[in-house]
Amino acid sequence: MAQDLKDCRVSCKLSWEDLQSLCRRKRLVCKQLSVTKNNFNDFEVEYLCNYKKHKGREFFLVKWKGYTESENTWEPLKNLKCSKLLHQFRKDMKTALLQANEPLDSESLSAPIVSFLLQRAKQRKKLQNWEYLMNQTCKQKGHIFVCNEVDLDGPPKNFTYINENKLGKGVNVNPVIVGCECDDCFSQPVDGCCPGLLKHRRAYNGSRQVKVMPGLPIYECNLKCRCGPDCVNRVVQKGIQYDLCIFKTANNRGWGVRTLQRIYKNSFVMEYLGEIISTEEAERRGVVYDKLGVTYLFDLDYVDDVYTIDAAHYGNISHFVNHSCDPNLQVYNVFIDNLDERLPRIAFFAKRGIKSGEELTFDYKMTVEPINEESSKMDTEFSWAGIKGSPIKRIHVECKCGVKNCRKYLF
Repeated sequence: MAQDLKDCRVSCKLSWEDLQSLCRRKRLVCKQLSVTKNNFNDFEVEYLCNYKKHKGREFFLVKWKGYTESENTWEPLKNLKCSKLLHQFRKDMKTALLQANEPLDSESLSAPIVSFLLQRAKQRKKLQNWEYLMNQTCKQKGHIFVCNEVDLDGPPKNFTYINENKLGKGVNVNPVIVGCECDDCFSQPVDGCCPGLLKHRRAYNGSRQVKVMPGLPIYECNLKCRCGPDCVNRVVQKGIQYDLCIFKTANNRGWGVRTLQRIYKNSFVMEYLGEIISTEEAERRGVVYDKLGVTYLFDLDYVDDVYTIDAAHYGNISHFVNHSCDPNLQVYNVFIDNLDERLPRIAFFAKRGIKSGEELTFDYKMTVEPINEESSKMDTEFSWAGIKGSPIKRIHVECKCGVKNCRKYLF
């Protein structure tokens, strides 16, 4: 059997730093990991879990990376080179002392404070590992960060980050069999490029910003097209281009997503990914989700209500995007390597300019502006089922988006 596995490759779930620590602990030399006999004793701080003062000197209880908690040691400040961890620990300690109404210059910490600091340290480690695994999964330009300064919640349970839609039972996708013959799809499109071949207008301008109205389909160049990967008609398929942060909201809306970079109006932001299931299966799951008070079902009803994306257990960063009655993201139906109109890809584009640090939101009710006369002329033979009222199955709760009398759909 071993000979059958000689070409097998699996991803390692340990980070580079964890592997280095493991080699040092086992005293194994590894050139690839830059572990030598000279740095066997270069121990790395995993996190700090307690604090005390003795004769005016500060000491910290250290959890060493690659070692068990029973091997924690008290170290003076001068022995620690982890400035970032020290800064975060002091910040957490100050917050805990203020909340407990204890003096900030305490010589030692009470048991509840120590417990909180230990939980916070372990939480940050879990969130860092989750962040690392997500960025290993999504091979794209944009980096994903995770931040929770609100409570002690760690990564969501029973959720797998995916890079493309997962096909559920009975869902089949027929790959595209033809592509365009353009050398330059923007300046010299042949027969209108992919959109023109399907009797539609080109969706993007030269800056890769969407220029068609919401409700109109987008046809990108596909794997059979003659054009290269830098074609301006390849946007959604390139993935997320911005650094984004999954953060815990402070007003009881759970996790949210904010951008760490400025996003220009009409730029592609992210795709809504999940498990594609039949409408019948979605109805069955919807009953269960309603009892739990949460759901992530998004109907793919561009022409027929046949399939649904369920992002409850499989999804990407869009799983964490919250609702707003005044959203900054707009939804479009996109077709790339599959032209089945029952199975569009769901893409979020910037509805307006979005500032760095701003939370990303979309309207779960999915209303769009009326189609104007010019757009109607370009797309008279297509059904508008894809722009009807509420393709996301939700339950109503009080909305905290700030708009008076709004009722939102709960994630």
